[in-house]
Amino acid sequence: MIADRARFRHAKKLERLAGYRLPELAFSGNMLETLCSRLNYDALDFGVRDQILAFFNDFLRCDCRDCPLCSCPEKKFARKVIELRENGLDHRQIASYMQDEYGIELFPADILSFLEESVHVLEAISDVSRLQERQDLAKTTDDHIRLIER
Repeated sequence: MIADRARFRHAKKLERLAGYRLPELAFSGNMLETLCSRLNYDALDFGVRDQILAFFNDFLRCDCRDCPLCSCPEKKFARKVIELRENGLDHRQIASYMQDEYGIELFPADILSFLEESVHVLEAISDVSRLQERQDLAKTTDDHIRLIER
């Protein structure tokens, strides 16, 4: 999944703030738990703080009992990448957006691979839905495929 490849650009700053070693991976368990703990975000510079808060608000807010280790953050992140593509951004623009908005680094090639895998999954869903005579689902998946592939 694409979330496994996302790295925080400012992981070292968060590491110093937390006082213990943190992985660079944005969706690792230690990083997510640290972001949800009581860190003094005011100690960060304005830009980094805004990126971390945007990440928190967009991906870490859910009502699951196991939050943030519930897999909702990874699903929300994947959904965001697909939404950005469906809104017309290419893989390079998506990588740039993620870096500017959330301080997350992704290789454009990783985004391209994820989008290609997503299209294959959607094609399978479309085929199965047609076999089960669920034309509304088939049409919805075909619309998503068309938007991703354009």
